[in-house]
Amino acid sequence: MTNKIDYYFDFSSPYGYLGSKRIETIAGKHKLAINWHPILLGAVFKVSGQAPLTTFPLKGEYALMDFERSAREHGIPYQAPKTFPIAAVAASRAYYWINENPDTAIAAKATDFVHAVFEAYYTKQQNISKPEVLTAIVNALGLDSNTLAEALGQQPVKDRLKKAVDDAIARGVFGSPMMYYGDEPFWGSDRIDQLENWIEKGGW
Repeated sequence: MTNKIDYYFDFSSPYGYLGSKRIETIAGKHKLAINWHPILLGAVFKVSGQAPLTTFPLKGEYALMDFERSAREHGIPYQAPKTFPIAAVAASRAYYWINENPDTAIAAKATDFVHAVFEAYYTKQQNISKPEVLTAIVNALGLDSNTLAEALGQQPVKDRLKKAVDDAIARGVFGSPMMYYGDEPFWGSDRIDQLENWIEKGGW
C-alpha cells in the first residue's frame, strides 16, 4: 500500500485544473500525500500521436462545452482562458525549482504555487506564459521573483523539467490529469471518483 497519489498534469489542461481542485480532498480523507508532477503535453503528444482536444473538429466544440459543464458540476470557479492552449514551460520549471529548493521555506510554497498558477489562468484569464504574470504570482506567494527568473534560465532547471517529462512518458503518462495510486493509473478528472473507490476497496 502506498501513502501518496502522484498527480501528473499540464498547467494548460482544463481537466488538470478541475482535478487539482478535488484531489486534495480525497488525499486528505485517506491521509495520503500528493506528489504534483507538472509535465508538457506537447512533448507527450509527440510520442502518443495525440493533439489538444480543442484542435479536433466536432470533438473540440464538445470539449469546450464540457470544460464549463464539469466545472459547474463540482462548483469549481472557471472562466475559459482568452488564450488557449498556452506553453506552460516557465510555470512548470518554476514549480520544480520551488518544490526541490534546499530552502524549506521556499519548498513549502510548491502546492500553493500550483493552485495560484491554475487560478490565474482559469479564473482570472491571465496568460501564465507571460513573465509578468508569473512574476506577480511568485511575488504574491512571498517568493523572490528575481531569484526565480535567474534560476529559470539555468540549464539544471531546464534539465529538471525535461527529466520530469521523460520520466512521465516512461511511466505511461499520456494525458492530463493522470493519477497513480501505487502502480495503478487513472486518466482524467472524471476518474477521480473511481480512484477514491480503488483506494477505499484496495482495488478489484
